[in-house]
Formats: sequence, structure tokens, C-alpha cells
Amino acid sequence: MSDKPSRAVSGRLRAIDWDDDQAAFHHAHSRALLMREYLRRAALWAQAYGAEESWPFFDIAEHVDATITTPSEVAVELEKLLQSLAPASLRTTCRGAARWSALLAAHRGLLTDLPDPYEPLLLMYERGGGYHLGEYLDLNGAMIPLGDVESNAAATPLVTLAPTILDALDAEGEMTYFAKISDGYPRHSPRGIFRRRVDDDGRTHDESFTHHLRWEPTEYLRLYDLGHNDIDHVRITEIEAAVFIESLAEKLTGAS
Repeated sequence: MSDKPSRAVSGRLRAIDWDDDQAAFHHAHSRALLMREYLRRAALWAQAYGAEESWPFFDIAEHVDATITTPSEVAVELEKLLQSLAPASLRTTCRGAARWSALLAAHRGLLTDLPDPYEPLLLMYERGGGYHLGEYLDLNGAMIPLGDVESNAAATPLVTLAPTILDALDAEGEMTYFAKISDGYPRHSPRGIFRRRVDDDGRTHDESFTHHLRWEPTEYLRLYDLGHNDIDHVRITEIEAAVFIESLAEKLTGAS
């Protein structure tokens, strides 16, 4: 069995600056989305293999095929890194991600309709390090409830993990997203999206995601409140905003 897949995961983990608080705060919104997506995927795998009691931070490969191990040289390299990392559940997921890649390299008969469980978590680690586990999951910039297996398995999926889309969801402050709707432009395929962002100093910014593939100031809400806008709007989630941003990017760049 080739050690390349596990070595690639180990390399990603060793390249992370686990103490980069600035990155964690800068990517707080996308990190929260990525953690929620990991929890959702891990819940699906836990249900599929009867591992609900081990969820959320566990070695999924152990429940799929316990005979698969991480190549010894990679395991030794990984343990050197893990000595300085906490909490213990984080170390478990790092070992699990490396072992998972070895499992994929060895197997062709997995439940292919289930998504890769560890990729969202690896991306979250790469965007600002780890987490602290208490009453809430503290991502050093965002706090999210853990929930249970059933609620996470039923959560709305994050359909894209592309860094450019994740970057578009990161900004200072609290954000509320909206979709512009009208005849022929329903919520799932709106005319456009915009957000109201309240920064850490309490200042309000209204921003529209434009064909320049960036957020730019908009007067839409002010004009709407004054009765000068006939286009209606509805509040949407961050995940719905991500879907629109990805669709618009594909349309403008021709990417698929």
C-alpha cells in the first residue's frame, strides 16, 4: 500500500500554524461553516457504521476497516507534531484523517454516496488552527453548539469547500444575508444577494455581491425602506449565499 495519501495529509497538518489567532479571527465565519459541515459528515458516517457513541471527533476508519493502519513512517512523523497539540480530540482527528486517506487508497467498496468526512475539518485547521471543546465548540473567533448525531446528520450541507467561496463569506462583524427575488427569480435562484454587516465598532455596512465577484457597497436597503425599490428580498442563510456565489463565479469564469 502506498504511503503517499497519508503522507499528503501529514504534510498538510505539519504546514499549519496552529497558533495563528489572527487567521482564526479573520476566517471565523468560514471556519464555523466548515466545522458544522464536518459534524454533519461525521454524523452520517457514524450512523452508517453504528458508531454514534464515538461521534463527533473519532477515527472513522477504525469503524470501517480496523485492519487498515497509517504507514509507520507517516505515523511517527505525525506523532511528533501531535505532542504539542490539544485537546486530545483534535489529535484523534488528525490521526483519523491520515488513516482515512490510507483506507481510501486500499478500498474501492466504501459507501460512495457519503462525502469525505475529514476534508472540511482539514480546511478549517488550515484557516486558523484548532478548537477548544467545552459547553460549546470554541473556534477562537466563533463559538457553535455541538448538538447531537441526529440534528447534525439532518443539517443543511455546505455544498462547496472552494477557498475562494469560503473567503467571500469571511468579513469582520455579524452578517445577515438576503436574496433579491421577483417573478422568475425565486429564492433558490435570485436576481442577486446582499448582506447587512455590523462591524465590531457597531457600524452598519450594506454590501452586494457583484459581477466583479466581490462585495461592494449598495443602497438597496435604504432605497427599499424609502419605497424606491420594486424588487423584493428575503433573508437567506450563509450556505444559500455560498451557493449563489459559487453559481455566479462558475457563470462568469466558465468553471465547473
